[in-house]
Amino acid sequence: MSLLAAKTIGKKFGGVIALNDVSLNVEQGEIIGMIGPNGSGKTTFINNLSGLYAPTTGQFIFNGENITGLAAHVITGKGISRTFQNLRVFPNISVLENVLIGLHCRIDVSLWDVYFGFVKTRKIEKQAREKAMDVLAIADLASRKNDLAKNLPYGKQRLLEICRAIVSDPHLLLLDEPCAGMNPVEMDDLAKFIRILQKKGITVFVIEHNMRFIMSVAERIVVLANGSKFQEGTPAQIQNDKKVQAIYLGDEGEL
Repeated sequence: MSLLAAKTIGKKFGGVIALNDVSLNVEQGEIIGMIGPNGSGKTTFINNLSGLYAPTTGQFIFNGENITGLAAHVITGKGISRTFQNLRVFPNISVLENVLIGLHCRIDVSLWDVYFGFVKTRKIEKQAREKAMDVLAIADLASRKNDLAKNLPYGKQRLLEICRAIVSDPHLLLLDEPCAGMNPVEMDDLAKFIRILQKKGITVFVIEHNMRFIMSVAERIVVLANGSKFQEGTPAQIQNDKKVQAIYLGDEGEL
């Protein structure tokens, strides 16, 4: 059974069809990419999957459970985390505090515990900090735990955002244009980080415009056009598909 099955997902905004019967499977442990021109429906797809929108038609089956239309925080609790195209770190708090925010959905503390369960609360706080530090170490950010997030280089801020998304131990990580604004060195660092996450058992779904990056990191690629799935295959198959090159890559030429 696939980790995720999207079944004939459709989404309309008024009279505009943003997604049209998109179906795909995501297997446990893989890195899957999604490409397509602006307006093809890529971000709309993961917005529907992550609970920001509810699909007009179709179903998302995750870990054997129908999660279609559930609220975003409920879907996060079930094991799907995401980042956004626009950087969303909290600039004026520390690197460590940014990551700790990502643990809120996993911390089970009542108001009673806060006021009267001092020992329990301290234990949970200690475990949360240790978990956050473990994640920062993976991204080589542990030494900067006390720095304000805004003082990190841009590429490191992107990694910090991903750290916040994975600290809750998701089964599936959704990355929306993670390379936006990155230089080539930062992109290579991001690719290495994603492969590390894969080795740790996290399945990764990446939307990306940068063809060099997506071809280097994805094991399978889905191509969208005008809200519909146009093609699917390995990077080599997509790279050599003349229709994909002509319609979706435009003047970028060869992949």
